[in-house]
Amino acid sequence: MAFAGRFALVDPLAEGGSGVVWRAWDLRERQYVAAKVLRQVDAASLVRFAREQATRIRHPHVLTPTGWAGEDDRVLLAMPLVDGGSLATLAGDFAPLPAPWIARIADQALQALEAVHAAGVVHRDVTPANLLLDATGTGEPRLRLTDFGIAARIGGPRLTTGPFAVGTAGFRAPEAHDADPHPSADVYALGMTLDALGPGGVLRALVDEMLAEAPGERPSPGSLRERLHATGLLERPLGDDVEVFRQLPELPPAWGPRGPAPDASMPTESARPVPAVDDPPDRASSRRAGALLAGSLAMLAVGATSIVAALLLA
Repeated sequence: MAFAGRFALVDPLAEGGSGVVWRAWDLRERQYVAAKVLRQVDAASLVRFAREQATRIRHPHVLTPTGWAGEDDRVLLAMPLVDGGSLATLAGDFAPLPAPWIARIADQALQALEAVHAAGVVHRDVTPANLLLDATGTGEPRLRLTDFGIAARIGGPRLTTGPFAVGTAGFRAPEAHDADPHPSADVYALGMTLDALGPGGVLRALVDEMLAEAPGERPSPGSLRERLHATGLLERPLGDDVEVFRQLPELPPAWGPRGPAPDASMPTESARPVPAVDDPPDRASSRRAGALLAGSLAMLAVGATSIVAALLLA
């Protein structure tokens, strides 16, 4: 069945507390995408959904939603499909990684943070699980930062108050309990992420600086990249000891590389869909899409609190 008349859910890839990530076939664009379907539309999940769909950063190492759709009491985020799993999987298979691998991963992740912070956003949940990899085998890795569900605008209004820690335990910065969102917290989280890869030598020294207790003592992503390039590690060969395998399962029998099999039944409509919305091409259309989302969420929301939160984030 096609979700909102556009996305045919092919097979589930991962499941979490808030919903399921599916491999889906985009009937209009004629390509496979990753589709995050929220399990239950309540106030908290609507706020997270609104945050994530509102974050549209175009960068080779940032993976943000390309569109969304709603149907009855469910909502869906569509994103490009990444086939090499996460950095968590790679670390589990091969850590400690060779220095040239860690250097390339660090450089690409720092590029992602530069782009995110330049857009006025703090990610707040940089972890190995949120750094996805293309299946490049033993070749040059290609990394993407994803999951902007708890991202926040720098200097923007806070929707929660009190002694709450935001982020994943073991990766969030010490000040996450009571400080306003700041880019230095992302630097700390990336430092913890790189620490899990087993850095040594000059990389160990850079990671230690990223993990400074005081936020003001942590270098910026740009400064860290300059120093990383000066080490010469980015020019060293990767070797063949580490491989980013394809993590996606084989397609179900009724599906092929170009979509459904010719004899497969493929509905093009479903009951009461909210029309799917694509990635807006500019700021003005982004604001229009945000307004449309807020209106659609209002029809799905279970309380006034979630509606207000969605409007604030639009």
